[in-house]
Amino acid sequence: MKQASITRIRDNILIQALPEVVFDGWTWDVATRAAVAAGYDRAMTRSVFPAGVIDLVSHFSDWADREMLDSLRGIDPDGLRVRERIHAGVMARINALSPWREAERRAITYWAVPPRQLQASRNLWRTADRIWVWAGDTASDYNHYSKRMLLSGVIGTTVLAWLNDESGDTDKISAFLDRRIENVLKMGKIIGKLKKSA
Repeated sequence: MKQASITRIRDNILIQALPEVVFDGWTWDVATRAAVAAGYDRAMTRSVFPAGVIDLVSHFSDWADREMLDSLRGIDPDGLRVRERIHAGVMARINALSPWREAERRAITYWAVPPRQLQASRNLWRTADRIWVWAGDTASDYNHYSKRMLLSGVIGTTVLAWLNDESGDTDKISAFLDRRIENVLKMGKIIGKLKKSA
């Protein structure tokens, strides 16, 4: 089966699963029911998510990334400062998750279990990398890694702030994100000076 076909099937199952995840969490039973609701045989679930639930929750992150990138297609990053590009990327990610806020909350709870944290970090790194690539980053030295590490932290804390805020005030989250980006830019300058000194 081609990767594009696998991704399409995974997307179809995920979309069916998301409303149920809100009530039942990220479980294999939810995944198999979603597969049937999407028109597939129950066995298809294991075929496209061979590692089980961890594959499904990872695909949720990948799907949100792709939704984020779709919404960013209408924005020309060349006309923005770097901090504006990063702000646009992170907010686009949050907007993609907005209809599935509780599913994202449950995903974070799922990833909090220690054996799953490595994969959670990989997913977060992938999101940061996709934002930087969209923003036009071409760094290939240590900056490539430090930028993604720092942005991973920004994404993680901003999503947590968004989940913990019950006001529904997007401007509040946007302002929080601006402060986090400002802090990270200052930190990046400090790291750069230390590297040069070394």
